[in-house]
Amino acid sequence: MSNSYRVAILGATGAVGTELLELLENRDFPVAELKLLASPRSAGSFLPFKGENLQVEAVGDRSFDNVDIVLASAGGSISKVWAPKAVEAGAVVIDNSSAFRLDPQVPLVVPEVNPEAAATHQGIIANPNCTTILMAVAIWPLHQFQPIQRLVVATYQSASGAGARAMEEVKTQTQAILQGETPVAEVFPYPLAFNLFPHNSPLNDQGYCEEEMKMVKETRKIFNAADLRVTATCVRVPVLRAHSEAINIEFAEPMPVAKAREILADAPGVKLVEDWQANYFPMPIDATGRDEVLVGRIRQDISHPCGLELWLSGDQIRKGAALNAVQIAELLVGKNQQSVVRESAILAQVER
Repeated sequence: MSNSYRVAILGATGAVGTELLELLENRDFPVAELKLLASPRSAGSFLPFKGENLQVEAVGDRSFDNVDIVLASAGGSISKVWAPKAVEAGAVVIDNSSAFRLDPQVPLVVPEVNPEAAATHQGIIANPNCTTILMAVAIWPLHQFQPIQRLVVATYQSASGAGARAMEEVKTQTQAILQGETPVAEVFPYPLAFNLFPHNSPLNDQGYCEEEMKMVKETRKIFNAADLRVTATCVRVPVLRAHSEAINIEFAEPMPVAKAREILADAPGVKLVEDWQANYFPMPIDATGRDEVLVGRIRQDISHPCGLELWLSGDQIRKGAALNAVQIAELLVGKNQQSVVRESAILAQVER
């Protein structure tokens, strides 16, 4: 089989879709042919790739013919329709939506944490939620050294998590407020500029929103730790791009702060950012556009002998979405695995 692959991006014109396009080029992914797919309203537009302008096509029943890998970032309802069709056509789908994340037959993968799970796919691999990815990259190395028993997380989530329109809305609202006008909210339920509010995803009977439960359930699945205790409070903040998280970690035994720093300084996908003299720690403005999750302000929890506190910032569009998906694709086509994509897809069809 050829060492290059026919790739399709579903949702190519969105914030994550355009980032996928850039990453495929910058990371020199072995693309033989690239197909850009979106809704009919975006069809006919052009996006740059390796010195060419590629035309965006409206997704349809024949869109996935002769495609090896589909990078999907078009929302859960769309993925539920088109991902099975892509698998039937012989492709492997790496899906960025929440549609398949908790399906026991679908691996949920963070390459720095559970790369081996990608090989168990039956045609679809799920990309975790952005906040889950960023946290998993930061705490997994610690968990390997000393088992984590409980996580208490507060997130500070940027507008980018709701897409390109949400980012533009914050800019427009900011301008309106500075001009003494009333800001208008359309993408979000409330103005986000100069404001913040608990994540507006649907609430369950326990008072937890959907975003918070994603962190709970997805972390357990990725870590293969059904009994891991996780609680989260997710907040939308007036930042354009890159999420931040305050994480309280309770271990089975005390974790020395110096050891935690040593582990994270060498951890894949992590950059340690700590200047205690200057009170300088990870910030969204520094994380924007970076592949690494910035981690710092690591300290002993003074309320618990087995507790540790840390702070992180990570680019939601990049590592929290597009980069993680491309890294999964790289796992599939890695050294000595050139045939895993097509052979696994064929096997999935047979098993169905």
